[in-house]
Amino acid sequence: MDLGFYLLVGGIAGLLAGLLGIGGGLVIVPSLVWLYLGNGFDPSTVVHLAVGTSLATIIITSISSVRAHHKRGAVRWHLVARLAPGIVLGAWLGAAVADLLQAWWLQRVFACFVILVGAQMALGARTEAHRDLPGLPGMSLAGGLIGMVSAIVGIGGGTMTVPFLNWCSVNMREAVATSAACGLPIALAGTIGFIIAGWGVVLLPAGSTGFVYWPAFLGIAVSSYLFAPLGAKLAHSLPLPALKRVFAVLLFVVGGKMLLG
Repeated sequence: MDLGFYLLVGGIAGLLAGLLGIGGGLVIVPSLVWLYLGNGFDPSTVVHLAVGTSLATIIITSISSVRAHHKRGAVRWHLVARLAPGIVLGAWLGAAVADLLQAWWLQRVFACFVILVGAQMALGARTEAHRDLPGLPGMSLAGGLIGMVSAIVGIGGGTMTVPFLNWCSVNMREAVATSAACGLPIALAGTIGFIIAGWGVVLLPAGSTGFVYWPAFLGIAVSSYLFAPLGAKLAHSLPLPALKRVFAVLLFVVGGKMLLG
């Protein structure tokens, strides 16, 4: 039954990632928290375990997404190179900060982030170009903030990277593709950070390495990898503005439930 649940969650996360361009972590983290609690995992570890596992699955989906965008020549690799050092350091710092937070606080940080993303989608907020890309110090700072927040909440960073690049006059197509490429170092560094943070924690279930639970990782990674292309295909035929508003309502419900405990 757990395997079926992991496959279902991964399929939904992959479908939404391809359809709406959102990170699977917004679906994966709350789903894993509820399943882990239902399975009797120690409550003090479930949120950290869900976030770490979510980041690990994003490694796989990012590789798939980057390959597709790279074939179309949409990834601006020189921007990835300028953002990546800050992203890696920020993701490691984010994992360390998450480790310091009690499960209660980490859950509510995630809940607030989900509600903010839901509000952004419900309002159809778009970022207008206001300036050119900053120099290396500014890019490093932006990468550090994106990496830190992404690692704390277990996402690939697209909800922050895309608006930042749009604000710096990068067109939407290239911003989305470049953001997908930036998701890989976020996921890699964040996963390593959560493995180290959870190393030696005795309350974790069998099948874990630090705060990554491998049975969940395998089921989610396989199905999300398979369903993401279907979501991308459906994006050309379904009413995306209406779907985004429906999903925003779901995010409000999920965020509210996690915020209230």
